[in-house]
Amino acid sequence: MKFYLLDKIESVSETRLIALKHVSLAEEYLADHFPTFPVLPGVLMLEALSQAAGWLLHLRREFARSMTILKEARNVKYGAFVPPGGILRVDVELAKLTDEGGSFKALASLDGKTAVSGRIEMAYFNLAAQQAELAAIDRNLIEHSRQRWALLTQKEITLQKE
Repeated sequence: MKFYLLDKIESVSETRLIALKHVSLAEEYLADHFPTFPVLPGVLMLEALSQAAGWLLHLRREFARSMTILKEARNVKYGAFVPPGGILRVDVELAKLTDEGGSFKALASLDGKTAVSGRIEMAYFNLAAQQAELAAIDRNLIEHSRQRWALLTQKEITLQKE
């Protein structure tokens, strides 16, 4: 199952992306986490950081590859709980860009309080790099990412120069 954990891209530059996640009581995972005290699971907060970093990689590489995945998470610290009705503000800053992905300083907060922070490393690749017959799937995934970006930003793909 794929969870889309960003609802809106608030701002983006060459090295930084800020996004929002509105937590709704209707989200299915809240029924089990926890039944009497529903909060956004920590692993999904980390996934929101990863998705934001993935968008920055897509923009920096002009959607050249289909896959962005979390390769490593270091120094991850959790703070505030994020309940239904809360708005998680996700802020990722590019620390190092490589041919294979990038590393990021990442922070998500709720009302100015840290919900999760850490350093994450992302991998960026095409499926066809492993199996040439997957090139068509790469093209479809890249197009899907472009369409999703348009929904998150409600505008054309642009990268602000710093």
